[in-house]
Amino acid sequence: MKVTFPHMGNQYVGTKVLLEEVGLDVIVPVDCSKETLNIGTKYSPESICLPLKINIGNFVESINEGANTIVMIGSCGPCRFGYYSILQNEILKEMGHEDVEIILLDAPQGNFKGLLDSIYKLTKTKNPYKIINALVKATRVLYQIDDLEDLMYYKRPRQKNIGEADLYYDELHKKIRGVRGYREVSRLIKETKEKILRIEEDPGREVLRVGLIGEIYTILEPSVNVYIEKKLGEMGVEIEKSLRLSHWITEHLFLNPLNITMDSKIRKEAKPYLKTMIGGHARETIGYGIHYAKRGFDGLIQVYPFTCMPEIVAQSIMPQVEKEYDIPYLCLIVDEMTGEAGFNTRLEAFVDLLGKRKEMKVS
Repeated sequence: MKVTFPHMGNQYVGTKVLLEEVGLDVIVPVDCSKETLNIGTKYSPESICLPLKINIGNFVESINEGANTIVMIGSCGPCRFGYYSILQNEILKEMGHEDVEIILLDAPQGNFKGLLDSIYKLTKTKNPYKIINALVKATRVLYQIDDLEDLMYYKRPRQKNIGEADLYYDELHKKIRGVRGYREVSRLIKETKEKILRIEEDPGREVLRVGLIGEIYTILEPSVNVYIEKKLGEMGVEIEKSLRLSHWITEHLFLNPLNITMDSKIRKEAKPYLKTMIGGHARETIGYGIHYAKRGFDGLIQVYPFTCMPEIVAQSIMPQVEKEYDIPYLCLIVDEMTGEAGFNTRLEAFVDLLGKRKEMKVS
């Protein structure tokens, strides 16, 4: 069995560790590229979500490398993500990949049996210690890589030599693909963090703060959001993402089955505008937008894939949040036709607006 999975930002680091720690042969999908998107666009329904198209491209590229098993998480509720595995399975069969199996790890909804059965099938073991140990290590490494990302968000706008932090960060991701297991991956992350901490800063540089909100895939996958976090960092903007994979895993895998949430404050902030969950992360988009405004952030940027209904609802509410909390807001919608030049122009104009606005407040 050679196992692969969808690529979504740094998620591959935790998934790689998880699968390797239970002894599986893992084929890590290559970084998402224009070719990945072209493959997915060719074989997917035209109006389907952009993340599904990228996933299909990931799978085909990994199958060409020898993968015969795909593992992915599931979902429930009104978001179309819950149908991904079914639709993707049909697409792969139509492409002639009938021998490729998709193993779905559905988030437990009060019953762990279905999840455990899928885990046993994937790992070919019912040894609970081995499975739990691998899961704990994978979650731990996700927190480590998310903490490193936070450091990158801090360093990018402050580093004296623009691009220095990304040299270490890109080198890390190349090295991670060449090592195996938790211990080696964790060691590489720690070494990279120490290097980035030592990067010299420019104490006189003015830094803006922007909250990045929206749909989880487009926030986490750099190739889809046109590397927005790096672009903003080099423009002198420190960002904070509303959604992090380590948080998502803890929330959905460990806390939800116990009817506990870390997002009660965020949901309370969103309640006057959106009282219930409508799928995706619409409620979090609104709640975190208000949360960042109250913390004195300079602006908000919402990013989501074309046709994402939950985020369309959130987008219709955000202008009211912008007005009531006096915080500039920019919405960026991405699909396979998104052009980098136009994307950059809108970002530059928005950052320029935030800078002028901050100068006026100070004076």
